[in-house]
This record gives sequence, C-alpha cells and structure tokens, in this order.
Amino acid sequence: MSSMLPVGPPSSLLLPLHVPQRLLLGPGPSDVSPRIRAAGALPILSPMAPETFQIMDDIKKGIQYAFQTQNPLTIAVSGSGHCAMETALFNVVEKGDVVLIGVKGIWGERAADIAERIGAEVHLLTKPPGEAFTLKDVEKGLSEHKPSLFFITHGESSSGVVQPLDGFGELCHRYNCLLLVDSVASLGGAPIFMDKQGIDILYSGSQKVLNAPPGTAPISFSEAASKKMFSRKTKPPSLYVDMSWLANYWGCDGKPRTYHHTGPITNFFTLREGLAILAEKGLEPSWQMHRENTLRLHKGLEALGLKLFVKDPELRLPTVTTVSVPVGYEWKDIITYLMKNHSIEITGGLGPSAGKVFRIGLMGYNSTQANVDRVLDALRDALKHCPKSKI
Repeated sequence: MSSMLPVGPPSSLLLPLHVPQRLLLGPGPSDVSPRIRAAGALPILSPMAPETFQIMDDIKKGIQYAFQTQNPLTIAVSGSGHCAMETALFNVVEKGDVVLIGVKGIWGERAADIAERIGAEVHLLTKPPGEAFTLKDVEKGLSEHKPSLFFITHGESSSGVVQPLDGFGELCHRYNCLLLVDSVASLGGAPIFMDKQGIDILYSGSQKVLNAPPGTAPISFSEAASKKMFSRKTKPPSLYVDMSWLANYWGCDGKPRTYHHTGPITNFFTLREGLAILAEKGLEPSWQMHRENTLRLHKGLEALGLKLFVKDPELRLPTVTTVSVPVGYEWKDIITYLMKNHSIEITGGLGPSAGKVFRIGLMGYNSTQANVDRVLDALRDALKHCPKSKI
C-alpha cells in the first residue's frame, strides 16, 4: 500500500544516533562527569511536583553559595547564559533608560545589542581585547553618562580576561547605578563575591565550571535591583523571562507557586548535581585548582614557544586561556589537527579576538594536570605537522 504522506521519514533518522567521544577543552561546554550524566538519566518529574520544587530549592541554595549571596531572589533561568543576560536586561531596563556597557570582548557587544533592542540609551565604555577596566575608567563613564545600569563581564571568554571587581559596586552605587555582572565563564573558577562586592545582578551558565549540560542559567538580584525591577512602568518585553512570574515559580515571593512554563526538569537534575559537586569540593579549593592547573598550562605553552594573548598575568582568566596564533600558522589548521588526530576540541577567537587567538578551556571536571599535559602534547605534535609559511 502506497503512502499518502507528501513527506517521507528522513533516512538519517532511521540510522542509530552516533556522538563522537571528544575531550572538550574549548571555552565551553565542558565534559560532563559520570555523576552528572547519571543525573541526566533519572526519571522525568512534573514541573509542579513537590519533588521538583525541592530540587529547585536545592539549586537556589547552591547558587547562593556559588555566588556568595544571601539574596532571596535567586533562581536558574530555563535557558543558556544568553537567556540570563536577556533576563537581567529585559527586567531591569525600560525604554529610554540610560545604560553603560563595558565592552572588552564579545559579551559586552551582545549586552549592548540587547539593551538597544529594548530602546535604552546605550553608551559604550571600551577596552582593547586582552585588557581590563580600572575604577578610574568606570567612574569617568558613570560621571559622564549617569546611567541607571552598568554592565561588565567578569570572565571574558573571548579574550581570556578576568576583570577585577573590587570597588565597582560601591562606585556604581555612589552614582545611583546598578551593577550587572556576567560570570558565565568564571563562576567556580575565579573568586567572585556578589554581596561583598556590591553586585546587584549576577548571572552565569551551567555548562562551564559546573559541568552540567547547557540549558540552565543561575541568576540573582539584589534588593536594589528587585526594587527597580518590580516598580517599572511597563511590563518586561518577554513573558518567558518575566521575573514577576519566575520569582513565583521558584518560590521567591512567599506565594503559592503557579505554573509559568515547563521547566527543563532533566537540566534541573544535572544543575543540582553540578552545584552539589562544587559545594562538596568547596569554592576556595575549586579556585585554587583552576589557578594551579592554568599556571601549569601557561608554563607549558611558553615552553613550546607560544605567546599568551593577555599580557598581564593578574588579568588572565583561570578557566579560559587565550593563545596568540603563532606566526606563520593558520589557527584553523592547528585546531583541525587536534580534533582529527587527538580528539581534542579547542577553538579559535570570537568577536574582537577572531583570527588572533585560539582558546583553551580548563573548567571543573576538565581542569586536571592530565588534561593540561595531554593538550600540550597535542599542540607540540600540531606545531610539528601543520603547514607553516616561510614568512
């Protein structure tokens, strides 16, 4: 009997699913540990089940620990780090608000794009890739533009810079400005203290140091940020990330929880385990581990004759290392060689660093001495066998 269907079943879907085994040493996602993989295989629960709410409560406490905050309004957005960025800006910024964006890589550029779409008056504070902002830089921007919000990236994964934050919160508050910080690439790998450093909005992602699959994004709001957010004149432009709904779904408003959206339950399981592993290890030992393994990587890279892109050692991000593309080589050749011959994934630059660097990530489960030695051996092999111009 012939089928009446105009579109037949795709032949590719009639074949078994095949996913290659690789060591993910790029800027993320990172490899998932067996424990987190096992959490992802647990039975699905209803998004409104009491057991789900308990897991969500565990996640909230884990985020508060990782962020070093006591903010009641602390949740995980159902989406990637980009979704958390939009959650922060969509809820706190209204059309016509003045926003100052610190741009020293691609993530500042993205934040500016989102704020412009909202209709904010956006001003940029810029630094070349590989550099960081000083308090003097920021005060000049605050004084000149008088913004209601200042955005800055703590771990700029496109350039490999970790931004010092001490004093930034106090400075912003002196100018009646909220401080919004992106810690997607740094959380758990570099020290950050939300309450102590006066950060009003902090967000991260699940797929970096926490080693969970992409799809959930921790975020927290200070009392001042919450006050601005919940006294806005207009509704946020997105229902999906409207914090008046999400605060209730996550049990942050003291009212009975109501359905807003179907949360990614399996991702809640894996995020909960990623946060549990971090809590068991401890934040300070995790920061120390990332620092030590990255220093080992840096010494090995320099021994190979490679140059680190970030000149100031104090500004080098402990989770993502940027390496200047060696003279005479094509960065794509080196990356392709590592993937083809060693099953190791590193990546090229992104945004302002595109074509200038390749990036090596050592995050959480992947931050080990063995992985450092493995990627160094692979790079040594690539430099011998990849074509090199005579320039």
